[in-house]
Amino acid sequence: MEKASGSLFGLAYGDSLGKPTEFQDYATIVAEHGPAGPLALSGDPALVTDDTQMMLAVGEALVAAGDPTPESLEPVLRQAFLDWAVSPDNNRAPGMTCLRACGDLADGRPWQQASQIHSKGCGANMRVTPVGLMPGLTDEQRAGAAQLQAGLTHGHATGLAASELTAFAVRWLADGLAPRELPARLLAHCAEQRSVYHHDWLGDLWQRPTVRTPEEFIARGWDESAAALGRVADALRRGDFTGDPCLATGAGWIAEEALATALYCYLISPDEPVAVLGRAAASSGDSDSIACLAGGFAGASLGLAAWPPAWRERIEYADRLHALGAAWD
Repeated sequence: MEKASGSLFGLAYGDSLGKPTEFQDYATIVAEHGPAGPLALSGDPALVTDDTQMMLAVGEALVAAGDPTPESLEPVLRQAFLDWAVSPDNNRAPGMTCLRACGDLADGRPWQQASQIHSKGCGANMRVTPVGLMPGLTDEQRAGAAQLQAGLTHGHATGLAASELTAFAVRWLADGLAPRELPARLLAHCAEQRSVYHHDWLGDLWQRPTVRTPEEFIARGWDESAAALGRVADALRRGDFTGDPCLATGAGWIAEEALATALYCYLISPDEPVAVLGRAAASSGDSDSIACLAGGFAGASLGLAAWPPAWRERIEYADRLHALGAAWD
């Protein structure tokens, strides 16, 4: 079913559809596209944002690292981020947290000293989908790699936890988990991991003046993520799916809200992937990040054939998306 390709392309499609709506309010989006949101790619190629660019950086770093360990992944991931930072294509309103962290990573300091430790912006998890798609990883490797790629730029515990949740959601959907079972599975993961700090992968990132232990540090991330997932469950139970999805689960500028709102947009109609993208792009918050995560979920579950075939060669970076998907399908 080419689920890796389906997820990667779905992420890029969502990113492209959400790109023009990111800084628009809901009424403006609906006036232009209708309540279903944008449902067709525009441009040839259809351009994406830094979300897809950084996702590709993470995916290609994973391929280069092989069987990932903290020692093998960190240097190639660092270099991939630095290459992105200076690329002439890095002209899509990139996040300042990522740019500041890359500036500090460039001098070779330990990555924990470059991490923006108080940031839990959605840049931590809008690029983590490849960690979920890479086959053959142990749970420890998947969790550690998800948190490491987040921590290089966003050092807040919630950025780490939400990234791990995104990666495991993608993996479980690709493995055949029924979408309706996903919220409970993610909440259970929050409870199971609440006191787990991945020392080998994170080192001393946890240290803060007011934090006593690494377990205390990471617990906050899991608690905030669980609260956001609880809002998803509540919104789905209410059953009124009209209007701006950000009003139900958050605007998506921060990691746990990006995950929550993407899940909400996806779980309303998980068998209608294009509708998922339109709904996510028709949001008043960080529309491109919400839609790219939602597209990643839909594609992981349904595979590449779920998307309109004509979109495949129209999306920017189609060659790199094809290559990465082919490595893992």
